[in-house]
Amino acid sequence: MTIRYEWRGDIDNSALNALHAEGFDHPVGRTDWRTRLQRHSLGWVCAREDDRLVGFVNVAWDGGVHAFILDTVVARHSRSNGVGATLIKVAAEGSRTAGCEWLHVDFEEHLRPFYFDACGFRGTVAGLIAL
Repeated sequence: MTIRYEWRGDIDNSALNALHAEGFDHPVGRTDWRTRLQRHSLGWVCAREDDRLVGFVNVAWDGGVHAFILDTVVARHSRSNGVGATLIKVAAEGSRTAGCEWLHVDFEEHLRPFYFDACGFRGTVAGLIAL
């Protein structure tokens, strides 16, 4: 399996909607990812096996030194092969190159080993308000 990673890679809305639905267990949506990413994101990383989208992560930012990981997703058949960790690594490199000094991530507890052990994040104190 040869995977190609692209910082700010070309987005096909249909492919990303299908991958997002598979990864987050919801019906396939009709989100205009291309417009959303161009409008709100510092960058994103696409992982492709041949021409098939098998991984994605969005990197939002505050316009300054803080970048934020969102929507990390890997196709089922590509999981447990380091694709997710490499997505985060490429996202960190792209964020660093853009002048960011911090990369933040929020996650559900069951993802702690992935983000802490595989990706190198460390714990911080944070707060959250459900809206």
